[in-house]
Amino acid sequence: MPSPLYVETRVAASLDALWSHSQDPALHSRWDLRFSSITPCGIDERGHQRFRYATRLLPFLTVSGDGVNTGERHRPDGGCTSALRFASGHPLSLIATGSGYWRYQPASDAVRFLTGYDYRPRWGVVGRVLDALVVRPLMGWATAWSFDRLRIWLETGVTPERSRNRGLAEVVLRLALVGLAATLHPALALLALPAALLVPPTRTSPAARRCRRRPSRPVRAPRIADSLESR
Repeated sequence: MPSPLYVETRVAASLDALWSHSQDPALHSRWDLRFSSITPCGIDERGHQRFRYATRLLPFLTVSGDGVNTGERHRPDGGCTSALRFASGHPLSLIATGSGYWRYQPASDAVRFLTGYDYRPRWGVVGRVLDALVVRPLMGWATAWSFDRLRIWLETGVTPERSRNRGLAEVVLRLALVGLAATLHPALALLALPAALLVPPTRTSPAARRCRRRPSRPVRAPRIADSLESR
């Protein structure tokens, strides 16, 4: 079975700011590439927040789903956690059901911000193969890219919209340089391509490579996840 997805970064900002920017649906959807919108749908009888999410796959195609989350804003160790379950009944959504968590762990000069999540794909064997080869790697990259985008917002004040545009501009520039090298001589293109891939992005351009993608030791979901109903 594929491993659960994991992403970790360190954000040099206050815990309050990181919590609000990641837990407020309006702010969350601005930096998280995985969601086009997140809409609160009220509190259930257990005191958990229900929400509806949408993801635009193409200009004319949006898939949606429903979720429930809960959190502990103040923990004895000084950190906080949140957990969620989600599901989509949309026939074009590869993701059927899933669950995950976020941890916020204060350090001396930053907040260690990490997530772990997993999901069950639909479409049988075809879905599992497509997930392993394409969707799961893409989801991992999108999560890491989004975490770095949030970090840039909190540390530098550059909004998610501006950092996205700067990142796109860098990609276009790198491709243009490779194309220019190819027009001059094929050998130059062979040299320009790895350079375009390996040269670090600028400070305010999001990059998934800045995030840890594997835990340093085994991790488990917070206990509050057990209080969420299975979907």
